Amino acid sequence: MTQQYAADVLICGAGAAGLTLAIDLARRGISFRLIEKMNTAFHGSRGKGIQPRTQEIFEDLGILDQIAAAGGTYPPERHYRDDGSFADSEVMEHADPTPAEPYSQPLMLPQFLTEGVMRERLRKLGHGVEFGREMVGFEQDMDGVTARLVDKTGGETLLRVRWLVGADGGRSMVRHALGIGFPGKTLGVRAVVADVLLTGLARDVWHRFSDGDMARQISFCPLAGTELFQIQGPIPLEGDTDLSAEGLAALVAQRTGRGDIHNQSVSWASAYNMNARLADRYRVGRVFLMGDAAHIHPPTGGQGLNTSVQDAYNLGWKLAAVASGAPDTLLDSYEEERRPVAAAMLGLATELLDAAKRGEMRRGREVHQLDIGYPESSLTLALEQPQRAGGLLAGNRAPDAPVRNDDGQPTRLFDLFRGTHWTLLGYEVPRSTVQERPGLRIHTFGPGGGMLDEGHHFRNAYAPVVGDWVLVRPDGYIGAIVTTRNIAKLEGYLAQVGCGPARPAMANVEPARI
Repeated sequence: MTQQYAADVLICGAGAAGLTLAIDLARRGISFRLIEKMNTAFHGSRGKGIQPRTQEIFEDLGILDQIAAAGGTYPPERHYRDDGSFADSEVMEHADPTPAEPYSQPLMLPQFLTEGVMRERLRKLGHGVEFGREMVGFEQDMDGVTARLVDKTGGETLLRVRWLVGADGGRSMVRHALGIGFPGKTLGVRAVVADVLLTGLARDVWHRFSDGDMARQISFCPLAGTELFQIQGPIPLEGDTDLSAEGLAALVAQRTGRGDIHNQSVSWASAYNMNARLADRYRVGRVFLMGDAAHIHPPTGGQGLNTSVQDAYNLGWKLAAVASGAPDTLLDSYEEERRPVAAAMLGLATELLDAAKRGEMRRGREVHQLDIGYPESSLTLALEQPQRAGGLLAGNRAPDAPVRNDDGQPTRLFDLFRGTHWTLLGYEVPRSTVQERPGLRIHTFGPGGGMLDEGHHFRNAYAPVVGDWVLVRPDGYIGAIVTTRNIAKLEGYLAQVGCGPARPAMANVEPARI
């Protein structure tokens, strides 16, 4: 009997994680439904930093230009002393772009604008968010998931899908229904964050008062792309907090000691307790967790939205591959790869929170997420790992490099990677060594190869040796580095990750362990 599905994937939650997954599935031609229990889109600035690694992902998804045009860079910080004097400093340690890392600094864009760009991209792909639709229960079996949805009128719908993804936030209904533990700790800090329209402060700096004093600390960050400031400050652990314009005005006057800063209006405000928590599991059968449903943490370091986007970017191509016939075991690698990343991120954000309490926080490369990789993943095929200049290994992020294509025109490796396919780079190898197959694009450098590395940027970044093949995953990580003598194992690997059969089919291909 043929199973009937309303869609391949139901995504529960239309924040940054859910939208990223929806965009990725849409461009791959995988059917999905994206539901959000809120009646309208989120309109706050909660996550405002777009880290360099996320910029690379957004470039691949076709939205980086819009993100950059809508936002801006982080301004300097202005630290005020009690006597009214101040000193300016940079929020971020400066780093120049390089051929291998074209994005070296975080961008600032409030979350509601980032998600607006993402929804527009999704609309252009022919899809949208179903607002005012909540999942109130689900059951799964060996073949799929049946979800019970309720709309804002109270009407119920049963939806049958192959997979369910919970991107429904820190209080995730999906996580609770699965009985997945969410261990961690409350960090003993309660804070207010608010988007306000105010006068009395210049918009070219991030204003900080009483740094290091948790009873008096408050900051005002001009939100790029808007006329708003984001107010942030710790508040007492107990008691109510007045988040009205009048209440916030009183807090501002008390903590700054100034009478010339005037709140005009409040666009959005929230008071919350900071936690660091990590789900025990990311997958139960046909149900997955990602984003805040899988990990929550303090906002220090600007890691949250970025980690959530990267969860979805990791899961999207794997769901698409299995939907197209790859082994279901490929989906186990999602938790295997992403959960350790979240654990490390929680540690970093907590360390930065402790530094912020002392008024010492400064963000460097550790927050850029460019060094995240999966060298220990079961998907990483590492038959020969020679010592390479720069230490590039299978499982690492695949660097960019300016090169020339088959027609002699300037291009970049990121241009070759962009899209839904795998990319295979060969160095001084016969082009015919690897057979063409659906979902794989092959480019070779060296005598007889079509690609030119005139500036040696490819060699500097990858340090290839003669006969090397570098396989780049759809999410921009190196899946394998092999030499020509082990090319049969590479063919077996490709078959098991959903990259279709070679044309013509190759005989006696040894399957790879993944």
